[in-house]
Amino acid sequence: MKRSLYSLFTVLLVFTAAHAAEFTRTEDVIYGRKFGTALTFDVFQPEKANGYGIIFMVSGGFFSSHEAINPGYYKNFLDRGYTIFTVVHGSQPRFIIPEIIQDIHRSVRYIRHHAKKYGVDPEKLGITGGSAGGHLSLTMGTQGKPGSPDAKDPIDRESSAVQAVACFFPPTDFSNWGSQGDDGVGVGTLIQFKPAFGPRSDTAESRTVLGKEISPIHYITAKMAPTLIIHGDADKLVPIYQANIFGAKAKEMGAKFKLIERPGKDHGWPDMVSDLKIFADWFDENLRGLTKP
Repeated sequence: MKRSLYSLFTVLLVFTAAHAAEFTRTEDVIYGRKFGTALTFDVFQPEKANGYGIIFMVSGGFFSSHEAINPGYYKNFLDRGYTIFTVVHGSQPRFIIPEIIQDIHRSVRYIRHHAKKYGVDPEKLGITGGSAGGHLSLTMGTQGKPGSPDAKDPIDRESSAVQAVACFFPPTDFSNWGSQGDDGVGVGTLIQFKPAFGPRSDTAESRTVLGKEISPIHYITAKMAPTLIIHGDADKLVPIYQANIFGAKAKEMGAKFKLIERPGKDHGWPDMVSDLKIFADWFDENLRGLTKP
């Protein structure tokens, strides 16, 4: 998952100076604080905005940083008029996955609360990311929920639900990683990411509980946000099995889901930028209600 920082952010095209006039970037919007540290996102507003927003999870291996924000990644979305919110969350090892998930709920609520400020329909938000960022995207797609009506902070009264998801190679079930019963809750293949799971990954019993808590597959309902996954069938870090079992559960529950497999592709590939057009098509269909000609 940390490898996706490289596969997502270094192999994609970067805007040149000639593109600078095509969007306005607002940096370091504070959506929350953790122990005095600001949680931020950047906003990319195209010249010809279409009134819809896409939230991008800046996350690889559950590590997030402002430096990983790459404007070139968003070109396909900006060209179609989408306003992009690039969310940076609290990173492991200081923060663990359940805490990171709360950051994302907060970011969606903040964006929804201020949507009109950015010219975006608060009821039409998409979300995207890759690897850990894909997991966080699926988490919002399956577990976005109403806010607390009596919350002191009006932002926390907002819903964290999103209306469409498109992501690359996401973890979906940490307790069944490469096959049924293959434990990946900070052990086995994912031992290198153990700090992201915290002390609850120390025993088999606690891993069972944590695995269910943080795995999007357990929260699929017929009302899940329409979801698209693109996944390489030779992925050595996040097995294609993760996408397949998520798709099977989505079908069982009657949820809208699509999987596109990339033959022979590992955890990221040089021409991933071309797949972002497919993501843009997905958002066109499921946010804007458009159909491909």
